[in-house]
Amino acid sequence: MVVPNDPAGQPTRGAAPITTRLRDMLARVTAQPADPPKKKAQEKAENRQAELPGSADRQQVSAGTVRRLERASGELANASLAEMERRFPWFRRLLADQRASILLVTQIGVNHFVEWLRDPEGSIRLTAEAFRAAPPELARAVSLRQTVELVRTAIDMFEQRLPTLATDHDRAPLVAAGMRYGREIAFAAATVYAGAAEARGAWDARLEALVVDGIVRGDAEESLLSRAAALGWDLAEPATVLIGNPPSEDAPAVLYGVRSRAARAGHGVLVGVQGSRLVVVVGDATQHALERLSEAFGPGPVVAGPTVAALAEAHRSAAEALSALRAVVAWPSAPRPVAAADLLPERALAGDPDAERQLVDNVVRPLVASGGLLIDTLDAYLEVGGVLEACARQLFVHPNTVRYRLRRVTELTGRTPSNPRDALVLRVALAVGRLAQSRGLL
Repeated sequence: MVVPNDPAGQPTRGAAPITTRLRDMLARVTAQPADPPKKKAQEKAENRQAELPGSADRQQVSAGTVRRLERASGELANASLAEMERRFPWFRRLLADQRASILLVTQIGVNHFVEWLRDPEGSIRLTAEAFRAAPPELARAVSLRQTVELVRTAIDMFEQRLPTLATDHDRAPLVAAGMRYGREIAFAAATVYAGAAEARGAWDARLEALVVDGIVRGDAEESLLSRAAALGWDLAEPATVLIGNPPSEDAPAVLYGVRSRAARAGHGVLVGVQGSRLVVVVGDATQHALERLSEAFGPGPVVAGPTVAALAEAHRSAAEALSALRAVVAWPSAPRPVAAADLLPERALAGDPDAERQLVDNVVRPLVASGGLLIDTLDAYLEVGGVLEACARQLFVHPNTVRYRLRRVTELTGRTPSNPRDALVLRVALAVGRLAQSRGLL
């Protein structure tokens, strides 16, 4: 589990060594006056009994038992550390400084247990401080699962050793207090790691927003790819960009909704909310997955850029999706999501030079290369409104000849002249081709 030292993810500068810092903290916790004066008030306070919190019958632990526990704190911490080394091979592989840090944190926890017995109202504060004493470097070396194992081991050692430190009268309440304190320690550990996860989540969200913004703006791929790799994205995975309206102004809820749907579909996503646009980069997506993800968008059209081979080329998918989003208003009945390639006529009419180039390359050039008969037949067919016999009479050929030529048009362009939508694409492509020819581009 990687936890940045600060929100910017930069290491803290000028920090003292881990062991030195924790030893100073422990000294402040355990420091006692060298020669305390024996005043009557202090003697009275020493003899006072510490109340067991959470006990229904108000059982108490005597001050003498508390003092014996305080003197044995170092022995308890060392015994816990020895048991951790015996149980867990991964613990033995930790660096010496890291094991020393765990020992000191454990001893701080024991001392806080003593203070907890004396001052039940300070229990939550003391258990939380025991973990706040841990340096950030330790959180990177020890995962939450491993921390739970260490806490369980320390509690086991407490349960074994505590009865030997108490009188017969104190044994039961002391063991009960140890169990209660162990529960507080477990909750404190969960709180610390939850805070670390939130900090990492916030950092990942900022990094993800930078990646999505870089894809939309077409930034240099080196910085974009390094950030995406830090987020765990497979850089060799095909990518498709979806753009539409967010369902609400609550950005965290929007991001959660998209990620939840993507997780259920088994696809990785990079998500960003940019003002009135929701941008989703989908990894290795099928058409069915794109349709499922489009349900996470708000009202209005959703456009999908072309699928590219890797994230390094995702800016091309984003550029086409943005162009299609600007032009989709001209096709009110467009499907959702609609592919950017299906909006080539509207994009060309809106002045997108890339759409014009695609129409020329994908439609006009293949027809020109096959000879002029196909273009003449297609032009005549579109002029007579798609009536086959009228087209044949205008060209002075048999209707079967027209059918054959139109089939060839479909084979070369992937567009069927008898389909109304494809007929629009072919008509606009012919017009764009003539304009390109007049400018000497064809």
